Amino acid sequence: VKALVEFNEILETYRIPSLHTRCVATSAVREARNKAQFIDSVAEATGLEVEVLSGEQEARYSYLGALQFLPVFDKCVLNVDIGGGSSELAIGSRGKVDYCLSLKLGHVTMAQQDFGDEEAERVFNMREYVRKVVKESGLVEKVKNFGFEVAVGSSGTIRAIERAVHKGYGLGFDGNEAVLRECKRDWRITRKELKSVVKRLCNGGEGEKVSREKFFKKRSESIVAGGILIEEMFDLLGIEYMLVSGYGLREGVIADTLAKVFDDGYDLNASARFRSILQLTTGIYSKKMITSAAECASIARVIFEGLEKCKELDNDGVKLAVPLDDKDLEYIEAACLLHNIGLIDGKKGYHKQSYHIIMNGNHLQGYSAEEVKLIALLTRHHRKKLPKFGHASFNEFGDEAKQKFGVLCAIIRLSVVLHQNGYISYKDRFSSKNCLFKYHHSLQLTMKMKVADKKAAS
Repeated sequence: VKALVEFNEILETYRIPSLHTRCVATSAVREARNKAQFIDSVAEATGLEVEVLSGEQEARYSYLGALQFLPVFDKCVLNVDIGGGSSELAIGSRGKVDYCLSLKLGHVTMAQQDFGDEEAERVFNMREYVRKVVKESGLVEKVKNFGFEVAVGSSGTIRAIERAVHKGYGLGFDGNEAVLRECKRDWRITRKELKSVVKRLCNGGEGEKVSREKFFKKRSESIVAGGILIEEMFDLLGIEYMLVSGYGLREGVIADTLAKVFDDGYDLNASARFRSILQLTTGIYSKKMITSAAECASIARVIFEGLEKCKELDNDGVKLAVPLDDKDLEYIEAACLLHNIGLIDGKKGYHKQSYHIIMNGNHLQGYSAEEVKLIALLTRHHRKKLPKFGHASFNEFGDEAKQKFGVLCAIIRLSVVLHQNGYISYKDRFSSKNCLFKYHHSLQLTMKMKVADKKAAS
């Protein structure tokens, strides 16, 4: 209750309205004998209404959270969440859950149970207990009947195991940071990698206990139980590898809340798409280039929103030839963030190389082939020659799509030029009354594109 009082004070400091606040509880409160008393105490001390989630709700939210991190929206996902007091599993696709189950198997509660005095005995009995509970639940048969394309793990325990794999814990490399410093984190666990980590975790001895405490820190007391639980899930459910999500229940609750707020629905795939953009940029850009690309994207957003504002105000009766929406803003921001990635192969013709990296690298996840091509073409035409809509690359574009591309292309070219000329403090320069936004008439846009082209070439 004391922690919630402190959280509530933070909310009040930032004047967060109660309608924008959601307080949820999971298995610890769900199974507590004094659940009602606790809920009443929280309400009295903070005014917060505690929403005690069912195991099925917890499973669904964990799946929704994983969708915000990984590009698996279109796949049939088996999502596994290993909690302290329970484990939740869900099978779903495109944000809809087809089957979910909550098991009273948690890494903390298992670590606190008496499975024997000797390490080997405890490990054996723990495995038997997990197998018994899983088999009696009917989970194995349900998973076989529904099937899945990809397994996903979305809990802190699974992330801790994945980190151990990444750091070479199972191979004894965890003390040698120099060997692994340049290794890219995969966010996945194979069955073989998992077994090597769990094998070391289950080795007794004071020396191993010290290493475990140093590596896993606050999770060290329950990580053995967590590792065994995950390994048994792999074996019983036929999981060969598991993608690991940096998001989980918390982000799933947020996504669910947003979906209720927006009448036209919340795009569950948007965060995963944006993450794929960030992964590509951080894999290629230096910190300076990341900052530069982000500044360019910010300028583009201001221009885009200014055009929208003009439309609302009917500024001088000038209207866009085609309507723009939130998806168009997403495309223009993605293109701004990626427009310089071709510099990895040198400055000459780098805009063309940016196009090829995006089109041929399978880097952008969650986008359709048409959307990837649109973003790639925007990076290709952010400088030098203006797009020629008679070119083969635009054959799939209809007349309206070509008109819209011209508008988006003008925005990115203008954003790049403004950024190159030091217009970073741009907010005061772009108001709804500023004459810049009168250039969204098609002829004036073309003129602006030509000016941008000359400056970029100079």
